[in-house]
Amino acid sequence: MKKINLGLLFGGQSAEHAVSLQSVQNIIEAIDKEKYDLTLIGIDKSGQWKLYSSDMILQAGNSLQNIKSNIDSNMLFTLGDGVTEAVFSCKGGMKQPIDVIFPVLHGTNGEDGTVQGFLKLADIPYVGPGVLASAVGMDKDMTKRILRDAGIDIARFKTYFYWQREQIDFNDISSELGLPLFIKPANAGSSVGVSKVYDVFTFAEAIKTAFQFDNKILIEEAIVGRELECGILGNDQPKASVIGEIIAQKDFYSYDAKYRDESGAILKLPANLSAALSKKIQTVAIQVFQVLGCEGMARVDCFLTKDQRIIVNEINTIPGFTKISMYPKLWELSGVSYPDLIHRLIQFALERYEREHRLQISYDD
Repeated sequence: MKKINLGLLFGGQSAEHAVSLQSVQNIIEAIDKEKYDLTLIGIDKSGQWKLYSSDMILQAGNSLQNIKSNIDSNMLFTLGDGVTEAVFSCKGGMKQPIDVIFPVLHGTNGEDGTVQGFLKLADIPYVGPGVLASAVGMDKDMTKRILRDAGIDIARFKTYFYWQREQIDFNDISSELGLPLFIKPANAGSSVGVSKVYDVFTFAEAIKTAFQFDNKILIEEAIVGRELECGILGNDQPKASVIGEIIAQKDFYSYDAKYRDESGAILKLPANLSAALSKKIQTVAIQVFQVLGCEGMARVDCFLTKDQRIIVNEINTIPGFTKISMYPKLWELSGVSYPDLIHRLIQFALERYEREHRLQISYDD
């Protein structure tokens, strides 16, 4: 059987560049080499798209800038050059055209619909949700509005744009949402730019921090409850994984706790829940996935309060694939190995591509 040429797209110009490299390193090590050839396309922090070898990436650490052996001949392009066809054809120096792309890009300019739209225009199948679902899923403000409209329980929140920053009043917000508060960029993942605020003294600094990562921020009420996560896999008939629990050992599940501090959180896999409650959470997670129009994969995070309310926190449309990431761990516990998970995701991408290509694109013919 002919191997599939899989393009791994990673790095990126986002605050989660390092997370992307950790994820792609794991995928390179785990993927079934009998089924797939790899074409590695890295986007460095300056925006240059380059071809890399597996050895380069496995030695890269947390930044593509750490790779000293790059030479100009392996550069594909910088977006804006208008040479986009070079990425996906032999013109870029590749031995064969790419059959499908796995965008292992977390955060802005990768998980937010921008790359998905680029790949769709290039007519290349790609793993994960499409343009709209990616954009909506990345924007916490839009996610919450859609979920609220669908009758799904969410935390109370207020949204502010950068031009409204002088209108943000601690007394008004705390009287409405209570204390503590969470302040976060609307478009960022992995707890980047997130602060937990207990009083007026830390409020202004938290606002400033959030606006460093996005021009729109959310201020949310703090929910007291267990932090639970569920992986979703599939297209038209998605399945839910077992439920995992995050027990933060510090103030909240921060970026450091996720990727730097191994003692920052305890992962309970699976979570200690009754079968009925697990099923209820899985049902809500699938509902979130479908309401937002997702396909392929996502991880849905929620809170379970003492009175058994399931409050959806967010959706992650390109969840982490690092060694400590919940998404692959949850599926492994659900009977899907890491290599099989990657294989299934690629098959779902090809399935969607074929389905979309059956649609009519001409009305008069």
